[in-house]
Amino acid sequence: HVQLVDSGGGLVRPGGSLTLSCVVSGETTTINAMGWYRQAPGSQREFVAAITRGGNTQYSNSVKGRFTITRDSTKNVIALQMNNLKPEDTAVYFCAARWSLELDPPEYWGQGSQVTVSS
Repeated sequence: HVQLVDSGGGLVRPGGSLTLSCVVSGETTTINAMGWYRQAPGSQREFVAAITRGGNTQYSNSVKGRFTITRDSTKNVIALQMNNLKPEDTAVYFCAARWSLELDPPEYWGQGSQVTVSS
């Protein structure tokens, strides 16, 4: 079994930065793609970013150029550096993982971290 624990959310002003982290435990060798989805109030959960074990990355158009996903496979940790945050980035961010190169649909989910962008 695989467990994901994400952390790092908070309140930030527009234009600010936050870093989310996700620690993977359990049968980590079965995991390839990892990343984040987010869900704003009243909206469906949407893809944000993903990274494979080999380091290939993918971003949604709404965060490309502002967010950077990284992975430390030796520590089973991924991070999402979020810069130039906008109010529309406000959401609960969920770490996700899957055995394949493609993250969608995820097999495993973290508990979620609230990110609020507001002045």
